[in-house]
Amino acid sequence: MTDATAPSPAREVLTWDAFGVATREIAEKVVASGFLPDVVVAIARGGLLPGGAVAYALGTKGVGTLNVEFYTDIGETLQDPRVLPPLMDTSELPGSKVLVVDDVADSGRTLKLVMEIMEAKGVEARSAVLYSKPQSIVTPDYSWKDTDLWITFPWSAQPPVEGAHTAARE
Repeated sequence: MTDATAPSPAREVLTWDAFGVATREIAEKVVASGFLPDVVVAIARGGLLPGGAVAYALGTKGVGTLNVEFYTDIGETLQDPRVLPPLMDTSELPGSKVLVVDDVADSGRTLKLVMEIMEAKGVEARSAVLYSKPQSIVTPDYSWKDTDLWITFPWSAQPPVEGAHTAARE
Protein backbone atom coordinates (compact mmCIF):
# COMPACT_ATOMS: atom_id res chain seq x y z
CA MET A 1 0.00 0.00 0.00
CA THR A 2 1.29 3.47 -0.89
CA ASP A 3 1.45 6.10 1.81
CA ALA A 4 -0.52 9.08 0.43
CA THR A 5 1.39 11.42 2.74
CA ALA A 6 4.82 10.34 1.49
CA PRO A 7 6.47 12.98 -0.69
CA SER A 8 6.66 12.10 -4.34
CA PRO A 9 10.16 11.80 -5.77
CA ALA A 10 11.66 14.99 -7.14
CA ARG A 11 11.29 15.34 -10.89
CA GLU A 12 12.51 17.58 -13.63
CA VAL A 13 9.36 18.86 -15.36
CA LEU A 14 9.66 20.18 -18.90
CA THR A 15 6.82 22.48 -19.98
CA TRP A 16 5.81 23.11 -23.58
CA ASP A 17 7.18 26.66 -23.32
CA ALA A 18 10.53 25.44 -21.97
CA PHE A 19 10.59 22.79 -24.73
CA GLY A 20 10.45 25.56 -27.34
CA VAL A 21 13.30 27.41 -25.64
CA ALA A 22 15.35 24.21 -25.25
CA THR A 23 15.14 23.15 -28.90
CA ARG A 24 16.08 26.64 -30.15
CA GLU A 25 19.02 26.79 -27.75
CA ILE A 26 20.23 23.38 -28.92
CA ALA A 27 19.99 24.55 -32.54
CA GLU A 28 21.98 27.66 -31.65
CA LYS A 29 24.70 25.49 -30.07
CA VAL A 30 24.85 23.33 -33.21
CA VAL A 31 25.19 26.36 -35.48
CA ALA A 32 27.76 28.00 -33.18
CA SER A 33 29.88 24.83 -33.41
CA GLY A 34 29.97 25.07 -37.20
CA PHE A 35 28.23 21.71 -37.68
CA LEU A 36 25.41 22.12 -40.19
CA PRO A 37 23.62 18.79 -40.61
CA ASP A 38 22.19 17.57 -43.88
CA VAL A 39 19.85 15.25 -41.99
CA VAL A 40 18.34 15.15 -38.52
CA VAL A 41 17.64 11.63 -37.25
CA ALA A 42 15.15 11.57 -34.40
CA ILE A 43 15.22 8.57 -32.08
CA ALA A 44 11.61 7.45 -31.68
CA ARG A 45 9.63 7.83 -29.62
CA GLY A 46 11.08 10.35 -27.17
CA GLY A 47 13.20 12.13 -29.75
CA LEU A 48 10.44 12.63 -32.32
CA LEU A 49 9.26 16.03 -31.13
CA PRO A 50 12.71 17.35 -30.17
CA GLY A 51 14.12 16.11 -33.50
CA GLY A 52 11.43 17.82 -35.52
CA ALA A 53 11.71 21.06 -33.56
CA VAL A 54 15.52 21.14 -33.84
CA ALA A 55 15.29 20.37 -37.58
CA TYR A 56 12.92 23.33 -38.05
CA ALA A 57 15.19 25.60 -36.00
CA LEU A 58 18.17 24.55 -38.13
CA GLY A 59 16.26 24.85 -41.41
CA THR A 60 17.12 21.20 -42.11
CA LYS A 61 14.52 19.53 -44.33
CA GLY A 62 16.08 16.08 -44.32
CA VAL A 63 14.55 14.31 -41.32
CA GLY A 64 14.41 10.61 -40.51
CA THR A 65 13.46 8.49 -37.55
CA LEU A 66 15.01 5.42 -36.05
CA ASN A 67 12.74 3.44 -33.75
CA VAL A 68 14.56 2.12 -30.72
CA GLU A 69 12.99 0.41 -27.72
CA PHE A 70 14.79 0.30 -24.38
CA TYR A 71 12.72 1.72 -21.52
CA THR A 72 9.59 -0.26 -20.71
CA ASP A 73 8.50 1.84 -17.69
CA ILE A 74 9.98 4.31 -15.21
CA GLY A 75 13.39 2.91 -14.36
CA GLU A 76 12.68 -0.37 -16.20
CA THR A 77 14.54 -1.37 -19.35
CA LEU A 78 15.04 -4.26 -21.68
CA GLN A 79 18.39 -6.04 -21.36
CA ASP A 80 19.65 -4.16 -24.44
CA PRO A 81 18.16 -1.46 -26.68
CA ARG A 82 16.79 -2.80 -29.95
CA VAL A 83 15.85 -1.26 -33.27
CA LEU A 84 12.20 -1.73 -34.20
CA PRO A 85 10.46 -1.58 -37.57
CA PRO A 86 9.76 0.35 -39.63
CA LEU A 87 13.41 0.73 -40.48
CA MET A 88 14.78 4.01 -41.76
CA ASP A 89 16.17 3.93 -45.30
CA THR A 90 19.82 4.81 -44.72
CA SER A 91 21.00 4.12 -48.28
CA GLU A 92 21.58 7.81 -49.08
CA LEU A 93 23.25 8.73 -45.77
CA PRO A 94 26.90 7.84 -46.51
CA GLY A 95 28.94 11.04 -46.70
CA SER A 96 26.22 13.11 -45.00
CA LYS A 97 26.37 15.16 -41.85
CA VAL A 98 23.77 13.77 -39.45
CA LEU A 99 22.50 15.17 -36.18
CA VAL A 100 20.99 12.43 -34.00
CA VAL A 101 18.40 13.85 -31.58
CA ASP A 102 16.79 12.25 -28.53
CA ASP A 103 14.97 13.50 -25.46
CA VAL A 104 17.47 12.28 -22.87
CA ALA A 105 20.79 10.51 -22.55
CA ASP A 106 19.94 8.55 -19.40
CA SER A 107 22.01 5.37 -19.49
CA GLY A 108 23.29 6.47 -22.90
CA ARG A 109 22.84 3.00 -24.31
CA THR A 110 20.20 3.96 -26.88
CA LEU A 111 22.22 6.93 -28.07
CA LYS A 112 25.36 4.77 -28.26
CA LEU A 113 23.55 2.20 -30.41
CA VAL A 114 22.24 4.81 -32.85
CA MET A 115 25.60 6.59 -33.09
CA GLU A 116 27.25 3.23 -33.88
CA ILE A 117 24.65 2.60 -36.59
CA MET A 118 25.34 6.04 -38.09
CA GLU A 119 29.11 5.47 -37.96
CA ALA A 120 28.68 2.14 -39.74
CA LYS A 121 26.76 3.98 -42.50
CA GLY A 122 29.73 6.26 -43.12
CA VAL A 123 28.23 9.51 -41.88
CA GLU A 124 29.68 12.33 -39.85
CA ALA A 125 27.31 12.19 -36.89
CA ARG A 126 26.85 14.28 -33.79
CA SER A 127 24.28 13.90 -31.04
CA ALA A 128 21.91 16.29 -29.30
CA VAL A 129 19.58 15.74 -26.35
CA LEU A 130 17.35 17.90 -24.22
CA TYR A 131 18.73 16.35 -21.04
CA SER A 132 21.92 14.55 -20.18
CA LYS A 133 22.35 12.50 -17.02
CA PRO A 134 25.64 11.98 -15.19
CA GLN A 135 25.51 8.18 -15.50
CA SER A 136 25.23 8.25 -19.32
CA ILE A 137 27.91 6.18 -21.04
CA VAL A 138 27.79 8.67 -23.92
CA THR A 139 28.40 12.39 -23.59
CA PRO A 140 26.16 14.03 -26.20
CA ASP A 141 27.76 16.68 -28.38
CA TYR A 142 24.94 19.08 -27.53
CA SER A 143 22.72 19.09 -24.47
CA TRP A 144 20.30 21.68 -23.14
CA LYS A 145 20.43 20.73 -19.48
CA ASP A 146 22.06 18.23 -17.11
CA THR A 147 19.98 16.50 -14.44
CA ASP A 148 20.02 13.39 -12.29
CA LEU A 149 16.23 13.48 -11.80
CA TRP A 150 13.53 11.52 -13.61
CA ILE A 151 12.06 13.81 -16.28
CA THR A 152 8.41 14.47 -17.03
CA PHE A 153 8.10 15.48 -20.67
CA PRO A 154 4.97 17.32 -21.82
CA TRP A 155 4.21 14.72 -24.50
CA SER A 156 4.37 11.77 -22.11
CA ALA A 157 3.06 13.29 -18.87
CA GLN A 158 -0.31 11.54 -19.24
CA PRO A 159 -0.98 7.81 -19.64
CA PRO A 160 -2.37 6.51 -22.94
CA VAL A 161 -6.04 7.27 -23.47
CA GLU A 162 -8.63 4.71 -22.46
CA GLY A 163 -8.69 1.84 -24.96
CA ALA A 164 -5.30 2.65 -26.51
CA HIS A 165 -2.50 0.14 -26.94
CA THR A 166 -0.71 -0.78 -23.74
CA ALA A 167 2.32 -2.97 -23.23
CA ALA A 168 0.20 -5.42 -21.23
CA ARG A 169 -2.00 -6.18 -24.25
CA GLU A 170 0.77 -6.62 -26.80
